[in-house]
Amino acid sequence: MAPSTSLARISSLPRQQRCLLQPLNSPKHKRVAASFPAELLQEFIDAAQPGEHLKFQQGDAFTTRPVPGHASDETLVVHAGEKIGNGMAGTDSIATPVVSGTTHWFKNSDDLIAFKEGRRQSFEYGRYGNPTVKVLEDKISAMERAEATLVTSSGMNAIVATLLALVPPGGHVVTTTDCYSEARAFIRDRLGKMGIKSTFIDLEDIESLEDVLDQNDVTLFYADSPTNPLLKCVDIRLVADLCHRKGALVCIDSTLASPINQKPLTLGADIVLHSATKYMAGHHDVIAGCVSGSETLISKVRAWHHDLGGAISPNAAYMIIRGLKTMALRVEAQNRTSLLMARMLERHPMIERVHYPGLESSPWHHVAKSQMTGYGGVVSFEVKSDLHGTMRFIDALEVPFIATSLGGCESLVQQPAVMSFWGQSDEEKAKNGIKDNLVRFSFGIEKFEDLRDDILQALEKI
Repeated sequence: MAPSTSLARISSLPRQQRCLLQPLNSPKHKRVAASFPAELLQEFIDAAQPGEHLKFQQGDAFTTRPVPGHASDETLVVHAGEKIGNGMAGTDSIATPVVSGTTHWFKNSDDLIAFKEGRRQSFEYGRYGNPTVKVLEDKISAMERAEATLVTSSGMNAIVATLLALVPPGGHVVTTTDCYSEARAFIRDRLGKMGIKSTFIDLEDIESLEDVLDQNDVTLFYADSPTNPLLKCVDIRLVADLCHRKGALVCIDSTLASPINQKPLTLGADIVLHSATKYMAGHHDVIAGCVSGSETLISKVRAWHHDLGGAISPNAAYMIIRGLKTMALRVEAQNRTSLLMARMLERHPMIERVHYPGLESSPWHHVAKSQMTGYGGVVSFEVKSDLHGTMRFIDALEVPFIATSLGGCESLVQQPAVMSFWGQSDEEKAKNGIKDNLVRFSFGIEKFEDLRDDILQALEKI
């Protein structure tokens, strides 16, 4: 089929004026450099698919070149925010430059006023924004299909800023009993002192959410999916439908999935959080967090973030940008290794139970299959032994490090009863589903056969 006249005309434009389609959905992305012919712009908009928003880069205009509607995650993690997107105005470097300056200057007062009024996009002070950080935020937005993203100094900073921004005094947060432990403590202990009510529900009794919504004026539902370490999955579509009927927002911490395996915003969630330390950075060498959603919601979070001061350094942002470029490859390898390992462990006589949503035997498999394209690099399993026998298994492993965290190139292993719950009562451990024989294995990108042989030899040492 011959290309349309409008598309043919666009392909003849200078390189810097050619468009790629970006999956952002904000009205502000429709502003175009004034010198671009209005009639040609309209023809291009008419030729574009619904929902795609277009911007062009001319002269000094700091504008967005959108991403092709067909662009895959593998392409987005490499090019979004750089060749595709805002990029770094004034540079043709393939690698995003690290802009280390803490403050930015203006040519004159009119230039400053244009910035203040939104007629010129630039930066003012490092706590409010940075060109290198902006590239990272645009890349994550493209991955999450979000209008906007805020990158913070840690995942916990992203959680705190989001909760403080979106839940006012007198508000009500509903979360799950097995959400991230520090987030759970913040909701229960800190928000409670601010006059914010909280209700904890069991994911295995999601119907109880309807009762809470019917009986209370809920502001926000917050949950991890999958959860850590038992890998339970929230039915995001169902929860979003229930909450939106009652006017409540839905916030999903998707850290254990990564944007490659799950996109909560496309499933109905309003906000998605990540510890960017994990799969995004991918190398166990930088700490960061991020929160993505509509421009309206993220602007509220950004205002709180400015007050909290949890800005990420440009150098850390650059390291995550570099890590993201290989995320799709890493996650694909981790998905494959974890699924194979989970199936092997499920059949091993020294394993009592395997927790992994990719297994058909998992009670969460049907939910995971409906909303995930891969099941992640973490597998938890219960060894047929006691606390000390499980320690012998952990200590006999040669490839992984005994360490917390997940999502990096190196495999990590931990015994939650020792790593996270040492010194806590049996009642407290039971309440969190933690058994003495539970092992959480975060698979890296080592060869599957090497990891398999290592686990098999360690199981013989119990």
